[in-house]
Amino acid sequence: MRLDPPEGGWRFERGGTLPEVTVRYEMVGVPPEPSGANVVFICHALTGDAHVVGYRPGERPGVDKPSGWWEGMIGPGAGIDTERFCVVCANILGGCSGTTGPGSVNPETGKPYASAFPEITMGDIVMVQRALLRQLGFRRIAAVVGGSFGGVLALEWAIRYPRDMARCVLVATAARLNTQALAFDIVARQAIIQDPNWRHGEYYGGARPVSGLANARRLAHITYLSQQGMDEKFGRDKRKDWVEGDQDFHARMRRDFRTYYQIESYLEYQGQKFVRRFDANSYLYITHALDAYDPEETFGSLEAAVRQIQSKLLLVSLSGDWLFTREQAGRLVGACLNERKDISYCHLRAPMGHDAFLAQIDELKAVIRSFLTATDVRDPSTLDPRKAEFFGDFVRQVPEGARVLDLGCGDGTLLKQVALTRHAWCIGLERDLERVIEALHAGVNVLMANIDTELKYIPDHLFDVSIISHTIQVLNRPDLMMERLLRVSDWALIAFPNFGYLGMRAQLFFLGRMPRTKSFPYDWFDTPNIHNCTLKDFYDFSRKFGLKATLLSCHSESLIGKLLVLLGLRNLGAGGVIMRLTRDKAATPGKEGDGQ
Repeated sequence: MRLDPPEGGWRFERGGTLPEVTVRYEMVGVPPEPSGANVVFICHALTGDAHVVGYRPGERPGVDKPSGWWEGMIGPGAGIDTERFCVVCANILGGCSGTTGPGSVNPETGKPYASAFPEITMGDIVMVQRALLRQLGFRRIAAVVGGSFGGVLALEWAIRYPRDMARCVLVATAARLNTQALAFDIVARQAIIQDPNWRHGEYYGGARPVSGLANARRLAHITYLSQQGMDEKFGRDKRKDWVEGDQDFHARMRRDFRTYYQIESYLEYQGQKFVRRFDANSYLYITHALDAYDPEETFGSLEAAVRQIQSKLLLVSLSGDWLFTREQAGRLVGACLNERKDISYCHLRAPMGHDAFLAQIDELKAVIRSFLTATDVRDPSTLDPRKAEFFGDFVRQVPEGARVLDLGCGDGTLLKQVALTRHAWCIGLERDLERVIEALHAGVNVLMANIDTELKYIPDHLFDVSIISHTIQVLNRPDLMMERLLRVSDWALIAFPNFGYLGMRAQLFFLGRMPRTKSFPYDWFDTPNIHNCTLKDFYDFSRKFGLKATLLSCHSESLIGKLLVLLGLRNLGAGGVIMRLTRDKAATPGKEGDGQ
């Protein structure tokens, strides 16, 4: 599609202009709504194209497998459901797969732009993508989704045009490249420009710098795989064309200082395949734009950059990815938390490396599907009345409009009720992926994290109140956790099952066995509850560590228990309790005790 140019042509951030821009795009799924409310825009990776799913238009006869680069992620019932969404993907500005780039013909000269193509930025690329969607009639869409290079574009979308999408998904990406990634890009570009056929980009119509481009691609492929992925896929296996005793073959290998290993054959194949479909100048322009992208430098800080964002964000990092690391993802999450943005985060096990977001996608599909199809966290019709009643007493303790952190948020039910009824900004922490996926679908903000070890990354006093609901007994170090809770929040709201409850004592006394109740439904050998305590224990614990524990409410499942609570024998009658925990270095022993 040829885009309608703005007055004066297409002007770019670094000063260049183009008289016209053509964009190749593909659209799949249900028909788009005129408002764009069901449209999902996909930002492709560094050397991708518009063909994100299905068979390529004009595919040669006999092809029996779809050739889209994100097959499995997009389709009926998939991560991005084409029975629910209209999916649009476009080749980027500067590319070589149908969108205007250095190899395109300049209408003013009738020759390829080559070195005359203007320098472009990630912002320029997003500007053209937005112009495409506007020309298609979409002003606000459901989501922008991108992985790797495409994730950086998606982030720029959310910063530059914050009102244009309801949600934004960033996969295996970061706000800027780290130094190591920059170094790989620099060496890759050097491989191209030092190819004698490059000729400062003026190679169209003659020999192309295929050797330099192939070497750039080989270098990049090393960054796309983890060490574990390479070991599992190749190890030190010999090449398939290696023939023991073939002297001519061995002589050629020695002359060119080549090896007999399969990894070298793989890299050769990737380089040769790449030069058949990609343009060297496009590679130079695109990687240069990626390297220069730094919203922290542009806005003065990462917090100032994400302050622009208004959409809900989902960030996903991969365990085997050393190109875009978990630490980089953590910096972006931290900046969003500091600015009270709606951010969710998952760290998925993907040992194959960076490219796993294209191949190892089963968990990723479930995460993205839950996020894109989430219910409205502030829609009262999505609350389960029974659960709302169960958590009602707990929720009423949260101040109106508070900043709330829920540790061990489970499926998000409690946090959803807090967000809805107390108009609070809420973040949940949960380590179990299945529960994270449920919480995402509930519409709450959830960070996949081990609360025993990762609470230390949250800034001081970011929250008004921290919630621990029936989680304290599964913590490895409750003492350290309480200290961290009161560092990140002003006070804590804690609910836990009381092991001093009459029913517990009776089972131990009469049966001589570890008790089992609705609050403790586990056998002794498979219980997650590793630090059970009584109400009296918790008072003692609080005094020991300079904390003040205030009992807010008790509950009991039995009439006898309720009667004991009314008589003041709370440690004996309460099956569960809700406590308020604050700092109180002046607390004196015995002040808060419950003799029963």
